[in-house]
Amino acid sequence: MTSRIGVVAIGRNEGERLRRCLDSLVGKVETLVYVDSGSTDDSVPMAKARGALVVALERDVPFTAARARNAGFARLCEASPDLELVQFVDGDCEVVAGWLPAAEQAILADPQVAVVCGRRRERFPDASIYNRLCDIEWDTPVGLANSCGGDALMRVNPVREAGGYNPDLIAGEEPDLCLRLRQRGWKILRIDAEMTLHDAAITEFRQWWRRTLRSGHAYAEGAARHGHEPERHSVKNVRSIWLWGLGLPIAAVGFAPFTGGASLLLLGGYLVLGVRIYRGSLRRGLTPSHARLYAAACVVGKVPQALGQLLYWKKRLFRQRGGLIEYKGSPT
Repeated sequence: MTSRIGVVAIGRNEGERLRRCLDSLVGKVETLVYVDSGSTDDSVPMAKARGALVVALERDVPFTAARARNAGFARLCEASPDLELVQFVDGDCEVVAGWLPAAEQAILADPQVAVVCGRRRERFPDASIYNRLCDIEWDTPVGLANSCGGDALMRVNPVREAGGYNPDLIAGEEPDLCLRLRQRGWKILRIDAEMTLHDAAITEFRQWWRRTLRSGHAYAEGAARHGHEPERHSVKNVRSIWLWGLGLPIAAVGFAPFTGGASLLLLGGYLVLGVRIYRGSLRRGLTPSHARLYAAACVVGKVPQALGQLLYWKKRLFRQRGGLIEYKGSPT
């Protein structure tokens, strides 16, 4: 058991996934906090039975992962004010044995490192092409990084000084926090170690579509908040999504009556984009079949991402506050 680390796990109707998450942590740390976002299953009693401190979020404010992590972080600091490190983990992830000591060693080895993450893997990558896509997505380069995902070990003081997560963000809250940490001189490090097993449970196209739409929303909001800063956060992603997800198809179809259909040749650009992504994926070490799948998903995904960006700007225009964009299937 490590005395330096506390854990904040968050979830909503995760069922068996949450059980695996909590069981992977019981006995590994002194303080474990579980934050529940309006679950209707037995998540809360399950967490209490395993000795976790439970925070049940009020329903009068929209649920977001950022809001949940902040609430858990506050409760953790209250219960154990001397903790140096906090492991954030999503309730659909099981922490791999050996991760906590490996991450602790890495973060303490460099006093400028505020965040350490490792390899998140899909538990059932062959259950669907969508799960496989998630597994490919999690495989990011080892070394200094711009951001982490939902699972990461962080120093308590830098997170507190940066103001924690932005609770208004419905997605993209981790890159937002990591950006603010890096602006304060801190480093984000990904090490070559197994970290968590994630259970995406995406078996249907509509789930993948909503998850991809959510990523477009995150890019739009990230660029709106930080795109004017020197790093131009998410601006490149936003422009690419507008071009491929909205601009090109509108131009190709819209000008077709005036060009005798010649403008439809613009759609061939998607083939060029797909080939470029495919070749880049091969250089990353993906197999040809996985590279083809990833390239196809990136191309098709431009459309729901564009819709996600439109959703963000619609809500901003009408001053609407967003909540979770959920995609998860039933717990397995």
